[in-house]
Amino acid sequence: MNRSATLIGWAALVVACGDGAETYVDSLDESGTGTGTGTEAESESESESESESEAESEAESESGVGSTTEGSTSGPTTDEDGSTTTSSTDDGGSTTSTEDGSSTDDDGSSSSSTDTGGPLPGLGTIAGDCGELDAVEITSPSPFEFYNAIDFGLVGYDYDLLTPGGQQIFDAGNLGGSSLHSEIVAFEVLARCEGAELLETEGTIEYIDDMGTKTDLLVAIDGHTVGVSVVRAITFPFDDPYTVDLAEEILTEKLADILVSSANVAPEHAWNKQILHVIAYADMHADSIATAYAALDADLQADTVLVVTVTHGDDAFIY
Repeated sequence: MNRSATLIGWAALVVACGDGAETYVDSLDESGTGTGTGTEAESESESESESESEAESEAESESGVGSTTEGSTSGPTTDEDGSTTTSSTDDGGSTTSTEDGSSTDDDGSSSSSTDTGGPLPGLGTIAGDCGELDAVEITSPSPFEFYNAIDFGLVGYDYDLLTPGGQQIFDAGNLGGSSLHSEIVAFEVLARCEGAELLETEGTIEYIDDMGTKTDLLVAIDGHTVGVSVVRAITFPFDDPYTVDLAEEILTEKLADILVSSANVAPEHAWNKQILHVIAYADMHADSIATAYAALDADLQADTVLVVTVTHGDDAFIY
């Protein structure tokens, strides 16, 4: 077929299509065959669909993400410094966690699942329950128990190794008796394990009745004010058995005093909770304390935290 005949045929086809749509031919190749026939309406629709698809693709490319759904979690990505982050989004907001175990929430706060490991350095080596006391225990109406130990080795007492709070307690002294060093040791354990900050020493805590029952220290732990009463678990001679009956006697007396002092403290120094910190001469003493405490009436335990610290090494300065 020659080129003229082909054109005549296409003209006839245009007439046959009627008024509803204009038929078009993009081009004719050398054989006279048309490439791309259709209607203008179809062409415009296809063109608009292609434009919308390209716009969506460009938007996704610029944002760096595709579509997401509630509760979806994206996989890990590697930053320029080689660290890995994993981001997740749910109804409560997004959290970004890093390879070191820490995480950052939408509000900018950060938390870490990695244990920073043990007590702060200072006088003596602390082992056992450490870093366990926080706002949960302090604000709870329930009693709690913690047991640990401190070993002074051959060093014994060294003022220069105390925390600033421990030095302040030594410098201020107490209201009498031979319990000053046991109070310092109690504070050192709380400061190095629980982050306790010294607020008031024994002589500076204000009370309603200044002649009434008092406590030994006022500290802050996790933003809460806590009273600390200290007692030594010891017999004379030192190696005599420390019985459960002896432990029950000292616990009953000190826990009752805590209830009275808590009612006597002035509003400006009122605490959220009290700690009864027992400084025990040996493991036997701590065992008797634990046995006696378990048998005490719940009203006597009240909401007090019991901390028992056994001393080892050159601890003669305490007793």
